[in-house]
Amino acid sequence: MKQYNVGIVGASGAVGEELALVLEEQNFPVGKFVPLASARSAGESVSFRGKEYEILETTDEVFAKEEIEIAFFSAGGSVSARYAPSAVKAGALVIDNTSHFRMDTDVPLVVPEVNPEDIALYKKRGIIANPNCSTIQMVHILAPLHRAFGIERVDVSTYQAVSGAGKRGIEELFTQMRQILNFDIQSCQAEVFAHRIALNAIPHIDVFLDNDYTKEEMKMINETNKILHTSLPISATCVRVPVLRSHSESITIRFENAIDSTKAKEVLKNAPNVVLIDDVKNNQYPMPLTATETDQTYVGRIRVDNFDPKILHLWCVADQLRVGAATNAVRIAQKWIEL
Repeated sequence: MKQYNVGIVGASGAVGEELALVLEEQNFPVGKFVPLASARSAGESVSFRGKEYEILETTDEVFAKEEIEIAFFSAGGSVSARYAPSAVKAGALVIDNTSHFRMDTDVPLVVPEVNPEDIALYKKRGIIANPNCSTIQMVHILAPLHRAFGIERVDVSTYQAVSGAGKRGIEELFTQMRQILNFDIQSCQAEVFAHRIALNAIPHIDVFLDNDYTKEEMKMINETNKILHTSLPISATCVRVPVLRSHSESITIRFENAIDSTKAKEVLKNAPNVVLIDDVKNNQYPMPLTATETDQTYVGRIRVDNFDPKILHLWCVADQLRVGAATNAVRIAQKWIEL
């Protein structure tokens, strides 16, 4: 099998570290491993397949110099905007985990279990966009249900872990919890989040827009329709909760016709990389602890609405650093190799 020179831009970040781990676990055909980051992190080291690699500074020239063939970007939208064209010019496929290219009409937005055929469209720009973490796990659920029954509308509320805000989000929760356990609640300072996150829930992720939705909420709405090639009415409320890792979602789906929960469960049970856990008599349902450090989306609490037989309610959970970022990106690369 051909080996590929692989670069990770943002190798020192939470998603970058997870990308290296997933590449290793999936036995991805890496010939040369090139970790990249800002000048501030250059010179540090990261581990890959039992070896230590020095992080190089991300520059316009490094992609050609290191002969990178696949470049994973996970260092923020401004970094992708600045350096992704240089990577493409040097001959690399760019798989971008930021929001910068997602809604560009000539850049495919891909979840391999849902729209793998769109990967072939990468030739227009040399870039494939990785969707928002919350979008990925939701379309894992929506796509098979839409194909089977036809969806008319979706309403979703998310319960998003602090690691979705990176290492600083994790550190802020830990710091505040230590202060609270030491009965020093007055010392809790909100820096990463708009308010104290410990023992709290904040209905605010990213910036508010003119329509009073947040940017995170609009990402879920717009990205879902782009991936599914639909124009479904979707509404989202995104909430940050004091969970360390893995995002949860409560989803309400209206279908074209009356829905049978047993049939819906069967469809989801057979959906790729979806795990059904729905045994409420024995308190079995997905939780963040269920999904953490796994590569599947878990779904349960599936039930038909009490008042409208066309509406289905369910709950899904996935590790947003893996399913919502690193694992999806690596799966895109694996599908691209098969083209």
